[in-house]
Amino acid sequence: MSTDPEPTKQTDERSLSRKEFLKGVGRSALLIGIGAGGYAWWARITSQFTRRREPVGDARHNYSMAIDIEKCIGCGFCVEACSKENNVPPGHFRTWIERYEVMKDGSVRINSDDGGINGFSDDVRAEDVERAFFVPKLCNHCTDSPCTQVCPVGATFKTEDGVVLVDYDWCIGCRYCIQACPYGSRFWNPVKRTADKCTLCYHRIRKGQVPACVEVCPTGARVFGDLADPESPVSKFMRENATLVMKPHLKTGAKIAYKGMSKEVV
Repeated sequence: MSTDPEPTKQTDERSLSRKEFLKGVGRSALLIGIGAGGYAWWARITSQFTRRREPVGDARHNYSMAIDIEKCIGCGFCVEACSKENNVPPGHFRTWIERYEVMKDGSVRINSDDGGINGFSDDVRAEDVERAFFVPKLCNHCTDSPCTQVCPVGATFKTEDGVVLVDYDWCIGCRYCIQACPYGSRFWNPVKRTADKCTLCYHRIRKGQVPACVEVCPTGARVFGDLADPESPVSKFMRENATLVMKPHLKTGAKIAYKGMSKEVV
């Protein structure tokens, strides 16, 4: 049973049935493959199934998170809490931790065994490591997100309060959004049979709670709040610290800010 918010219900006035559309998806692949003409046909068909929904969320808020890399100890508590809170299938992760080891020979080792849910073991000699650090990752809830742009039916959308969500009842499983995300934050949920990702625990923040990963972090490495409120924890953190976002050159409007992000982070 999903803990995510129920999608908005509304009347559907499309000329084709959803079942007919799904039947035609496989046949459309040939037309898509032949180029612009096939793609135009696909766009005309899928546009009839784009969800027209009432606005979700409160535009007076703009939720986001900041992460202090210098405080992350790689314990994996955040990954475990997220998995339990959101019923994430084993082997899949809405948030995960990567360990970066900068070796004395100049090479960089990056690993994230089991998403870091069980912490990390020392598998290299300490004398060979120049420095090491942990980087928690999750959906960046971009303001100009590629995932929302490529979804052919509007199942991926941004709420009025700045959170990117997936309407699991509307997702057709094409996986375009998974391919489009430049941060690798989306995955195929084999139980729901839809795309899946971090929601910032939207069901919790709508009730005034913080995301599960923030709540359990023992060092305060994750900071959550409302960017529209200058006195919120995340606003204060970003005002008082130099922060960066992942892959700023892509201009996606990534909102998850990092303090202490090294040049090795990808």
